[in-house]
Amino acid sequence: MFLFQISEVFLRKFIKFAIVGFSGVFIDFGFTYLFKEKIKLQKYLSNAFGFTIAASSNYFFNRIWTFRSENPEILLEYSGFIAISLIGLAINTFILWLLVSKGKYNFYLSKLFAIGFVTIWNFFANALFTFA
Repeated sequence: MFLFQISEVFLRKFIKFAIVGFSGVFIDFGFTYLFKEKIKLQKYLSNAFGFTIAASSNYFFNRIWTFRSENPEILLEYSGFIAISLIGLAINTFILWLLVSKGKYNFYLSKLFAIGFVTIWNFFANALFTFA
């Protein structure tokens, strides 16, 4: 019974994390599109900007809603979240490079796949370290 309760709580947190992440997809894609298509920055740099802006907004939503953190060390907590997100960015960029440059797949479809993969990484890393 106790393990089921832990699993249910964990599942609820993952669902909340995924909802926050879904909102982050719009932020990420929006800013990536803005930097790549309108400002004409290089596509991987544009991806990094979009990803970082989305990660920052995701931190605040996850702190308040998903994990309900009351840690007074917000800067330290944010730094941990961003560090995990930067590892996620490296994974994201590698997947993009692999799919777009080597596999010749569509940039935005590849980005969507990369986001899905990195969401799993980010959730477990943040649950275990940032908001533990």
